[in-house]
Amino acid sequence: MTRPVVVITGASDGIGAALARIFAANGHELALVARRGDRLEALADEIAANGAVRPLPIELDLTTEDAAETLSELLGEAGLTPRFLVNNAGFGLLGRAIELDAAEQLAIVDLNMRALTALTLRFLPAIVAAKGGVLNVASVAAFMPGPGFAVYYATKAYVRSFSEALSQELKPLGVKVACLCPGPVQTGFQSRAGLDFSGVMGAMKPAMLPAAEVARQGYAGLMAGKRVIVPGWINRVFVWTSAVTPRALLLPLLASAQRRR
Repeated sequence: MTRPVVVITGASDGIGAALARIFAANGHELALVARRGDRLEALADEIAANGAVRPLPIELDLTTEDAAETLSELLGEAGLTPRFLVNNAGFGLLGRAIELDAAEQLAIVDLNMRALTALTLRFLPAIVAAKGGVLNVASVAAFMPGPGFAVYYATKAYVRSFSEALSQELKPLGVKVACLCPGPVQTGFQSRAGLDFSGVMGAMKPAMLPAAEVARQGYAGLMAGKRVIVPGWINRVFVWTSAVTPRALLLPLLASAQRRR
């Protein structure tokens, strides 16, 4: 016998940790995946202290080629099977593509796209059998090109496209697939990406939603069967505006904004 769980990647901080808390608060048992095992243990203890079943912390580098199979084996050994999969792990780098390290940019592709796809494909049979769901965390970056953040924006466009197509394919099978597209949220992502909050990003702070609110809307949207979730009306206006702005005008505007970061 196996127990159904929610598998959450990138769960050690930020939106991933917030999603873990809200899934646990709604009665789901969890398996938490990230590279920082100490943070996963602390989060598991916190969730258990609040009365939920203690999550299974799994320290794992998802960029390794056999990560999906390794994760599947670890879940099996613990008697767990995925009902929901939350692909939250990801990172980006600020700067011109020609100036950034090529290996680091390819690592963005490996984590944001390849690992997300590998995990989804590996666990889809179990998710379909359980009539569960998949929540892929992208960004408002998924709706536009990103000069100065080129590889990251491109990977998030892939995540959105992949999610929407899967949603249509799996809906007849009773499986929910949603893509969560938040705007800027002050988490560990910014420091790794090289973003500076003292300039233009600092001016955006009042419009930033807390990670907990992004997670709340992501969970609610997934359970309601929404295909794409953009938290915050400012972000929704930004997405709509970018869609109707000619690329010849949008690209230099975005490039200028990234330089000011």
